[in-house]
Amino acid sequence: MNEEYLEKVHSYLISNKIGDKKQINKVIKEAKSQNLDIFNFLAKKKIIDEGEIVKLKAYILDIPFVDLKEFVIDGFVLKEIPEKAALFYRIMPFEKEGNLLKVAMVDPTNIDALDALKFISVKHNLETRIYIVSLKSFNTAVKQYRKFGEELESVLKNVDQQIVDKDITSKSDVAENITEEAPVSKIVDIIISHAVEGKASDIHIEPNENELRVRYRLDGVLHNSLILPKKISAAVISRVKILSNLKIDETRKPQDGRFRFTLSSSGGSENSVDLRISTFPTVNGEKIVMRILDTSSEVGSLENLGIWNRGFDIINENINKPFGIILVTGPTGSGKSTTLYALLKILNKEGVNIVTLEDPVEYFMVGINQSQIKSEIGYTFSSGLRSILRQDPDIIMVGEIRDKETAELATHAALTGHLVLSTLHTNNAIGVIPRLIDMGIEPFLISSSLNVAVGQRLVRKICQHCKEEIRPTKAIEEIIKKELAGIPKDQKNDFDLNDEIKIFQGRGCSECKKSGTSGRIGVYEVLSMTPEIEAIMSSKISDTDIEKEAKNQGMITMKQDGILKVLKGKTTIEEVLRVTEN
Repeated sequence: MNEEYLEKVHSYLISNKIGDKKQINKVIKEAKSQNLDIFNFLAKKKIIDEGEIVKLKAYILDIPFVDLKEFVIDGFVLKEIPEKAALFYRIMPFEKEGNLLKVAMVDPTNIDALDALKFISVKHNLETRIYIVSLKSFNTAVKQYRKFGEELESVLKNVDQQIVDKDITSKSDVAENITEEAPVSKIVDIIISHAVEGKASDIHIEPNENELRVRYRLDGVLHNSLILPKKISAAVISRVKILSNLKIDETRKPQDGRFRFTLSSSGGSENSVDLRISTFPTVNGEKIVMRILDTSSEVGSLENLGIWNRGFDIINENINKPFGIILVTGPTGSGKSTTLYALLKILNKEGVNIVTLEDPVEYFMVGINQSQIKSEIGYTFSSGLRSILRQDPDIIMVGEIRDKETAELATHAALTGHLVLSTLHTNNAIGVIPRLIDMGIEPFLISSSLNVAVGQRLVRKICQHCKEEIRPTKAIEEIIKKELAGIPKDQKNDFDLNDEIKIFQGRGCSECKKSGTSGRIGVYEVLSMTPEIEAIMSSKISDTDIEKEAKNQGMITMKQDGILKVLKGKTTIEEVLRVTEN
C-alpha cells in the first residue's frame, strides 16, 4: 500500500477516534517498514474490527458503503446477476432504479469480479454503481436467492417433467392435467403469497413473446417481480381460471371472477384475502390481473386518509344530515372506496339501517348489510338499488354510479329521506355536476340532492424512518409559492412564505426497501353545495362560474392540498405533481 493510502488510513482512524493516537502511529509505521497488509495488521493488533475495516476501505477507495443485513431485495433485482456468479465473485445486486443497478462487492479491487460485472451490464444494457459490503453482510444477504429462487427452481423442474410425462401440447391439455398437487398450483401459490406478504395491491401476469412476466403494484407503482418460462404460461393462467371458476376454454374474450386465498404464517396463524380476477386476451395470450382485497384489514379514519381542516369539517357536517348525496370522485385506483368505508365507519351506529351495494365487497363491516352485485344474473347497481329502497334503509352506499338509471334512483333516494354515498368517475369535484347532467339528471334535482362532492388522488408517503429535510430548487419553490397564494389564509397559518421554504424526501432505508416511500395518503378537494352554486345551476350552467364560486367558498384544490402535505413532510412535490397535473 502506497504512502497516499497510508495517510488516508491514518486520517480515517484519527478523525473517527479509533484507538490511541500514539498506538496508531506506531502500527502504521511498523506495517509500512515490514511492507504488511495494513488492514490485516490493524485487525491483528485489535485496533479495528471487520465492519470498521470495510468502512475504512470505502473511505480509501472512495466507494460508498452498504450494509445488507436487514435489506429485503426484490426478486426482479436478484435476477440481474445469477446466484452462481454472485457467490463466485462475491457481488450482489440489491437495488434497481430504472436502468441503474446498484451492486455490492466484497472486494471492489478484484479485477475478475469487475470484468464479470462489466459483462453482465453490457449484456443487459445496464449502468452499474458499485458499493462495498462486508463479507458477513454479503453472506447474510445472498441467502435471499434461495428464499424464492430454490423453491421456484424446483417447481419449474417439476413442470418440465410434467410436460414430458403427460405430453401436454395444448391449453385444454394443460387444464385437464392441473390438480391440487401439481407444480403449477405451487407456482401460483408462491406468486400470490409474495404479493400479499409484500403488501401489493395488484398482481399482473403478462404473457410476452418469449416469457411470462409477473409484476406487483406497490404503493400505486408496478414493479417487475418474476420471469417464468413461456411454456408454462397456459398452465399458470388455467390454474388461476380454475380457482376463479372461469371458463378455461374461453380465451377470446375477457372474463371476471374471484376466489379466496388463505396464507399461513410461520407462527401458525392464517390470513385470508379475496382476489378479484380479470382476464384479457392479448396477441401473446391471456393476461390476468388479480386485485388483492384484504377484507380483514382495519378501515382507517378520515384524518389518517388525509382529509384535514376545511375538508374534514365539511364532510363531518354533511354526513350528519338525514338525507342527500355524498359523491367521491376520481380515477380507478384513487382510493374512492376506502374513503366511503371511512364514512360508513363513522355512520355505523345501532340506531340506523345501513345497506350497501358493492362490486366487490372490499371490507367486511359488522353491523352493515353488505351486498355483492352479480351483473351476470341481472343483479346490477340499478336493480339492487330498487330492492334496497324496500329494505327500510336510513343510509345507502352504492359502489359506483355508472349509468342514468342508477343516477336517477340515487337522486330519488336522496330526495325521499335517505343519505346516499357513492362514487363517480370525473377528474375533480367540480366535474361531478356536469357529469350528472350528462347522465340526464335535471340541474334542479342535482342542486336539491347533492350535499358534497369529494375529489381525490393517492400519493406515496415519505418513509418516516429515513425522512430528511432538503431545499427545493428555484422552480419548485415558485410552484409552491404560486399554489399557496391561492389558499385561504386560515388554511396556511402554519406556513410563512417569507421564510426559507423547506421540503422533505426519503433517503432510503431497510424499512422502506431503499425506496424512500412507505404507504400512501390522499390529496383531496371538497365542494359543498351552497345557495350560490344552486343559483348558478338555476340559470345557464358554467364550469367556470362553479369553479369561481368554489374558490369563494375557500375550497382547496387537490394540488393545493398536496402542496400543504409536502410542506408538512408527508409526501414529495414530485408525487403531487404526478397525480394532479393532467
